[in-house]
Amino acid sequence: MKQILLILAAILFSCCSSESEVKAAEPANAGKTLVVYYSYTGNCREIVATLTSQIQADVLEIQPAEKGLRYEANNYALGTQLLNAIKANPDDAGSYPAIDPVTTSLSDYRNVIIVTPLWWSQMAAIMQTYLFLNSSEMAGKHVGLIVSSHSSGISGVVADAKRLLPEATWMGDALWINASNHSKRASLIENWLKTQDFAEEQTTMDKLNITIDGATQSVTLVDNAATKALVEKLQQTPVTVTLNSSGGFEIWGALGFSLPTSNQQTTARPGDVILYNGSNICLFYGSNSWSYTRLGKIDGLSESELRTFLKAGESDISVTLSLPATTDIQNPASSKQGEGDIYSLNGQRVANPSKGLYIKNGKKIVL
Repeated sequence: MKQILLILAAILFSCCSSESEVKAAEPANAGKTLVVYYSYTGNCREIVATLTSQIQADVLEIQPAEKGLRYEANNYALGTQLLNAIKANPDDAGSYPAIDPVTTSLSDYRNVIIVTPLWWSQMAAIMQTYLFLNSSEMAGKHVGLIVSSHSSGISGVVADAKRLLPEATWMGDALWINASNHSKRASLIENWLKTQDFAEEQTTMDKLNITIDGATQSVTLVDNAATKALVEKLQQTPVTVTLNSSGGFEIWGALGFSLPTSNQQTTARPGDVILYNGSNICLFYGSNSWSYTRLGKIDGLSESELRTFLKAGESDISVTLSLPATTDIQNPASSKQGEGDIYSLNGQRVANPSKGLYIKNGKKIVL
């Protein structure tokens, strides 16, 4: 059984059925991991099988909508045509080849590992489609990249990944597996995993609640200065704001205070929670492109459900932002006796903590 040492991890062992072979466990405090892959020749499928024999992860295979196409025929004529269409209009969804519908929700995962082939020094067009369609959902995720090629270098694929996922947190350098070292993929993957910065287990510090007209939905926050400042504000007291519908795609309004900005040209999508001009919050039920700072994404609602929850089209909508499971930990200054106490991630005071991840004075610590 292989041993994988990852950040903030105690080394664990876990066994699976003989069908899936023995897997080395992820660290106890690592977030859930999803492996997303596309395989044309079968090489990436073999890489994924080896990878998931070493870590616990769910797997999602991306498939083209049109089956049986030979992308390599006639000196890669079709594959080149698809890549050129993307290069000509990379911001247009119509430039990307259609893929089968995907039902896997990225909100369930903190870490995503992408396994993709290289086509003519670029990322395979099919995988580019998936990343383009899910770029906003990947914001703030810890993302790793494994690239399979015959002999070509992978810098172009890395560039494509960073273009398509501008707000992802990259776990480390990409892994290149080519024809000459494919048979050694097990050791290559094992060593690569040790260099990757997997996200911690998600805690209430990574979430906030939005309450509208008595209905509450959770929001998964991205990791940036704005969300840290917002959580600090909400540790003191919930915040209620009045928002109004605008443009047929959002409700928005003033927070009443400012947060740090890290604005980027962003295409906001349904469910996105966005900071605009440093002091305005926008909750999206549609889509719009502008220079924003992303805060997070509302969990688990379809576009039609978002319109209902956000009171799309209405005015003077009362919206309350709060932290889940408020305890002494959210307001440690409220009691002198509680200062310095140690809490579990779910807010329970711990008298004799063992090694692990805890909260002290409102901050995460490692013992």
